[in-house]
Amino acid sequence: MKRIVVLISGNGSNLQALLDQSAAGLLGGDVVAVVSNKADAYGLERARIAGTATAVLPSKDYADRDSFDAALMTQIDSYAPDLVVLAGFMRILTPGFVRHYQGRMINIHPSLLPKYQGLHTHKRAIEAGDSEHGCSVHFVTEELDGGPVALQARVPIFAGDDEAAVAERVQVQEHAIYPLVVRWFCDGRLMMQQGSAFLDGTLLPAQGHAGE
Repeated sequence: MKRIVVLISGNGSNLQALLDQSAAGLLGGDVVAVVSNKADAYGLERARIAGTATAVLPSKDYADRDSFDAALMTQIDSYAPDLVVLAGFMRILTPGFVRHYQGRMINIHPSLLPKYQGLHTHKRAIEAGDSEHGCSVHFVTEELDGGPVALQARVPIFAGDDEAAVAERVQVQEHAIYPLVVRWFCDGRLMMQQGSAFLDGTLLPAQGHAGE
């Protein structure tokens, strides 16, 4: 079984989806630890309920991003993970950290990448008049939200929708596709090579188009 470490900063709803799939024997791996930069993150309670090890590294305890990321790497590596999963981890990671986990760290982003990298994705999609929105699971690279995409899910945006309505619709899909991509990785089906994502040895197509 592959060893998975999940990084969180908040509620941890995607973490819960992973823990549930792991408990059901459907994830292809075990969530061996949950690490947060926020001591009050509810996701830590989710981990404790599941009997999963937790660790807290408050970023305010470190002088700069480099020293925080160095400590975080040491903590993560103590669990000897095969895969690092970012699940609402609200930190911009240093290039050295990203390189250390190249090809074995994934993230989920609430947009149809490459559209709406960064924050406030639902608001931006509504304001642009988009008819659809969604989420993307991607490998983490040094470009923020710019790594190769493994899987996307699309949802409609209806007239009159506010951010909360769109966010709720997207989150349902996040909880479906994130465990699936983790399973692909744990089963040896998904990998990143030369900056691209491959499933079963086949190059995955670029998922979105910036001009859409």
